[in-house]
Amino acid sequence: MNISEYISYTIDRLPKGYVFTYVDFEAKVKQKEAVIKALNRLAASGKIAKLSKGKFYKPETSPFGNLLPEQTQVVKDLLEENGRAIGYLTGYSIYNRLGLTTQLSNTIQIGRNSIRPTFKRGQYTISFIKQNNTITKDNIPLLQLLDTLRYIKKIPDTTISKSCIRLMSILKKQSMYENTAMVRLALKYTPSTRALLGAMLDNILVENITEPLYKSLNPITKYKLPGVKNVLPTAEKWNIA
Repeated sequence: MNISEYISYTIDRLPKGYVFTYVDFEAKVKQKEAVIKALNRLAASGKIAKLSKGKFYKPETSPFGNLLPEQTQVVKDLLEENGRAIGYLTGYSIYNRLGLTTQLSNTIQIGRNSIRPTFKRGQYTISFIKQNNTITKDNIPLLQLLDTLRYIKKIPDTTISKSCIRLMSILKKQSMYENTAMVRLALKYTPSTRALLGAMLDNILVENITEPLYKSLNPITKYKLPGVKNVLPTAEKWNIA
């Protein structure tokens, strides 16, 4: 089996939407230039599609043409390293998934401890949000929620009050362990994020777990979040105006 046949055979066994580079074939094929040429030929034939320079994917077809791979596939090299989580999808990338908006975005936002400048990858713009907590696979869903609270004013095609109602329904379904962990993680977020989380948790939980958040805030600072007082009776306690 020559190089082209081996690469074609391997790609046939990949799931649709899987993103790969020539590096994925280096273990078996030591001729880098030959691999790159073979991949470019397959892209020209339509067997695979090009995402960006050096990155390809196995397309899934629809009546409207090739479907783009999932965002996680597009940026997977920025999310994990040697099996360890180093980043996670956040912001515009998850608002739709959380049921906060119907809009989809061509901007993929990633939370990471170390960030880099915004760049383009195919039709996507990749941007980064600084995360001060250690990122683990277990706490990623909690960090995504906290990021959403932090940027609640920027969620497209909705209002802050509607977003609050939806986010409270998510928090209500979480375990006490998860919500307590959110309180701990929130201590490294902005004061307005801590205040909004505290007001939400006070509103939906019988147990008082928000004291660390309350003590971390300046008692004379006001947080302007229009509409929150209409859906959160606890907003005044947390100085949310």
